[in-house]
Amino acid sequence: MDVTYTHCAGLDVHKKTVVACCITPGIKGEKQLEIRTFGTMTTDLLALSDWLSSKGVTQVAMESTGEFWKPVYNILEGNFELLVVNARHIKNVPGRKTDVKDAEWIADLLRHGLLRGSFIPPQAQRDLRDLTRQRTNLVQDRATVVNRLQKVCEWSNIKLSSVATDITGASARAMLEAILAGRTAPQTLAELAKGCLRNKRSELERALNGVVRDHHRFMLAQHLAQIDFLDEQVALFDEQIALHMAQTDTNNAQQPPSLPTTPTDTPDGTTIDASSLAAAPPSWEEAVELLDTIPGVNRRMAELLLAEIGADMSRFPSAAHLASWAKVSPGNNESAGKRYSGATGHGNRWLRTAIIQAAWAAVKVKKSYLSSFYHRLAGRRGAKRAIFAVAHRMLTAVYHMLTNREPYCDLGATYLDERNKTNLIKRTVRRLEQLGYKVNVEPIQPATA
Repeated sequence: MDVTYTHCAGLDVHKKTVVACCITPGIKGEKQLEIRTFGTMTTDLLALSDWLSSKGVTQVAMESTGEFWKPVYNILEGNFELLVVNARHIKNVPGRKTDVKDAEWIADLLRHGLLRGSFIPPQAQRDLRDLTRQRTNLVQDRATVVNRLQKVCEWSNIKLSSVATDITGASARAMLEAILAGRTAPQTLAELAKGCLRNKRSELERALNGVVRDHHRFMLAQHLAQIDFLDEQVALFDEQIALHMAQTDTNNAQQPPSLPTTPTDTPDGTTIDASSLAAAPPSWEEAVELLDTIPGVNRRMAELLLAEIGADMSRFPSAAHLASWAKVSPGNNESAGKRYSGATGHGNRWLRTAIIQAAWAAVKVKKSYLSSFYHRLAGRRGAKRAIFAVAHRMLTAVYHMLTNREPYCDLGATYLDERNKTNLIKRTVRRLEQLGYKVNVEPIQPATA
């Protein structure tokens, strides 16, 4: 087998140790192995970097084992060409499972060019991912606490959630604060309603006629305090995300990126020629504003999508590659002409969850293309397949919007009907001709007044 890299290394990464196998050519050109074990402390990883440099290593490959690969990547980044490989793609032969054998196996696969690295975004994008993902976790934690708050209200016979849409809104919050202060009269509590909720005062009086004990007040106070804390945390992350994006745009403006002159590797392992690359990608703020024009996508969702896929679409040869990378397109599993499964597989769970959530919001927008497309498909294929198809269409739109730097343009609810009109006419005419009729199709002229 042909040798692609003469000086390379494979790393078997663990929590406390890193087993490194270095492959270099010998005196007669034969393969020469050298294996060493290092710790995972910073000084140990620096020693690993120095050792690999002394051996003339240019390419390094490692498994993406949990979070343990990230400290190694941080130290080796910039000094070597790094490949972080999915462990499922480099399974070793059964019965040869040791740390040394694993490192040797990875190095040997890398030597012959048989490894395909996962997409590791630039440092700025990785930081944005950390911020948006943690904000998402905080929002989910807040939703959990709100559910617990609602349960305590139910335990104390306070049916506030049956009348108010949001029990953390201004009116509901004022009522809960009054309950904590010891006010229990339903009429007094109902008078705290604001806005449209004032029209439901009679229902509120019935809903607020509960049995509240000191135990319930204690639980309500703790949940409300936790919600306030999470709201403050989310606000801090919003500010930090905005600051990080502004700083990144400023740094990119001072150092404008130049188009590559050599073929560029994509996340799925394919290559595209530099001549086919579009112009410079949009700034992060511009990208967020573009994505915000998609139905079902707000600014928070746009920031999350940007953190996962980035603003530079030149990494993907086409929109289909982006959808496949996000695992929102049907899988291919067939043999001998028989299709076994169309399962989508496992991809970036953050991107997949976000785009499906956005798709559910988009299909609720009436008289839109995405809503029309969903309802046409859901009747035949079911809601789950239909929402995945909508998510696929949305990612396709994201790809073209960021590539062309254009906002979203809705095709309209009647687009599919108009597009299929010609095909419907052809099928009908063909069927009538098969039955022995000659058909001449002419449009009906609108009646004049």
